[in-house]
Amino acid sequence: MIPYGKHYIDEEDIQAVTAVLKSNYLTQGPMSQEFEETVAAYTGATFAVAVSNGTAALHLATLAADIGVGDSIVTSPITFVASANAGLYVGAKVLFADIDPQTVNMSAEALQNQLQKHNNVKAIIPVHFAGLPCDMESIKSLADDNNAVVIEDAAHALGGTYADGRKIGCCSNSLMTVFSFHPVKAIACGEGGMITTNDEAIYHRLLRLRGHGINKSTDSFLYTEQTDENGLFASWYYEMQELGYNYRITDIQCALGLSQFSKIELFVNRRKTLVGRYDQAFLNLDNCIPAQMSGRENSGHHVYVLRIDFDKAGLSRQQFMLSLKERGIGSQVHYIPVPMQPYYQQLGHEIKDYPNAISYYKQAITIPLYYSLKDEEQEKVIDAIKEILG
Repeated sequence: MIPYGKHYIDEEDIQAVTAVLKSNYLTQGPMSQEFEETVAAYTGATFAVAVSNGTAALHLATLAADIGVGDSIVTSPITFVASANAGLYVGAKVLFADIDPQTVNMSAEALQNQLQKHNNVKAIIPVHFAGLPCDMESIKSLADDNNAVVIEDAAHALGGTYADGRKIGCCSNSLMTVFSFHPVKAIACGEGGMITTNDEAIYHRLLRLRGHGINKSTDSFLYTEQTDENGLFASWYYEMQELGYNYRITDIQCALGLSQFSKIELFVNRRKTLVGRYDQAFLNLDNCIPAQMSGRENSGHHVYVLRIDFDKAGLSRQQFMLSLKERGIGSQVHYIPVPMQPYYQQLGHEIKDYPNAISYYKQAITIPLYYSLKDEEQEKVIDAIKEILG
């Protein structure tokens, strides 16, 4: 079976993890700090905070930005539920801005409409779908006009660049950027996430929130008299200054992440090559187009999505997926629009309010894309799709 996505682990990765298992630190040791410094340097951000997963990163980002009850956030309807759930975790109301059908990213025009209708939007969470960067300059401009912060959901986009060539994650148009290191992402940690920022106060708060709300050595103490022990500093002393969480990442995961990160350009370039071949193969196919055609040089290429007019093709999406499976090819759908989920419908959301999202969803199908996908395997996928669509 050729899966739709797959991690790649080599002997270097295995040795890196083994070395940590033989070391004195399994968690919150030197690997964690090195991983953070590596990602910060790569993206061009000043600070980076590693956490247990991408969802935890989104949660902490909304907390650090002081989003809470009475506030609203706006995100894309075409994303994994975690992008929206981050708002609910902190008691905020979640709003959606419809997608641009050409990019599958949040439409700046739709965002503007939502901001005009709601005056309590405190955060905008654009999603770089499939690794393609959003129109960040327009989004940041709208955010500034409405006194909102921007938190980029770049779970798909590690290794990608903005139109000006800067790396996604540099936070040139946002307060924070969030990454995920789930196995099917650009690099794998098993599970893991990262938040980048250029704001020092946000950085220190993220560190506290990640570890139970307890301050770190670089923070000032609130009760300084408690730190004195007969004229000596009480080395054991710590303070829980706010309610935090245990969202720490292990050195085991970070060692794997660092080893994987040394291959990031190799991974991204291979994905670009595969995407280019897919684009060419499907360029003139009836009832079938790539979901994204712009910004190919900038994308992190997390997944490859086709839009197939199944009605015109004369078969359902499930029939299409089963036909691929019979040929040994896996596929997936990214994503069911969040407003369609029962929980969000109970909150009053209606999918009819997002016509571009529902139109995209009815046609979307994700086909195999990953670093170790062989040329002959890709040809098998292409031939199968052409055969099924006649």
